[in-house]
Amino acid sequence: MKIGNREFDTDNKTYIMAVLNLTPDSFSDGGSYKSLDDVRFRVEAMIKEGADIIDIGGESTRPGYTMISCEEETGRVMPALECIKKEFDIPVSVDTYKPEVAADSIDAGCDMINDIWGLKYDRRMAKIIAESGVACLLMHNSHNAVYENFLYECLDGLSDSLNIAFNAGIRKGKIVLDPGIGFAKSYQENLQVLKHLGQFKILGMPMLLGCSRKSVIGYTLGLPTDQRTEGTIVTSVYAVQAHFAFVRVHDVAANKRAVAMTMAIRDAQ
Repeated sequence: MKIGNREFDTDNKTYIMAVLNLTPDSFSDGGSYKSLDDVRFRVEAMIKEGADIIDIGGESTRPGYTMISCEEETGRVMPALECIKKEFDIPVSVDTYKPEVAADSIDAGCDMINDIWGLKYDRRMAKIIAESGVACLLMHNSHNAVYENFLYECLDGLSDSLNIAFNAGIRKGKIVLDPGIGFAKSYQENLQVLKHLGQFKILGMPMLLGCSRKSVIGYTLGLPTDQRTEGTIVTSVYAVQAHFAFVRVHDVAANKRAVAMTMAIRDAQ
């Protein structure tokens, strides 16, 4: 698939989506980038470490987050987005579920919209993405986190997002799906997703795993967010084994090496 000016071999390789949170309150790296110079320095470092896409977000979606206005979110995202697109040759994704923020980001040159509600928060999102032709990352999420058949309902929820996308005119080659670790799932349900990543390939779409530094790792290992690199690497290895196309991570270099090594072993003749 093509994201921005780059082709991704999503059938055979796993790529690194690097996280850049422009928020004061994200669970892991909130408040880390207070100026455009901070952004430049971090993006340059992530590219050198092997990032394939930069994913920037202006609103924290950690558990219990406080929703901010479109104006405030756009104000956080736009300067960084414009800076990255001007100074670096790398696809940029914007993490937002708000159509207004998505539209402004697309106008400013973003190459992908990362929607944690899988187009279900506001149906205008699907039309905006379809008309722009940018790629999209659609995540499983739910207002009602009570399941009778968890994995089936998780797959069914992603299938619903796909149908919304197709009905709006978003092309198949522009969609990536995310099972949504840490969203509308208990600790045990997050582990179930990780154990059964291969089942998500039944949807026939490129898949992304976003597990970096999340609470499922913290609860398992009893570690704070800044000590969860090894746990994240394990989840990236599982993603490669399940032929996921992307992993979304904070610690780029360590995960890049783990992904490359796992691909080499998996594909050995």
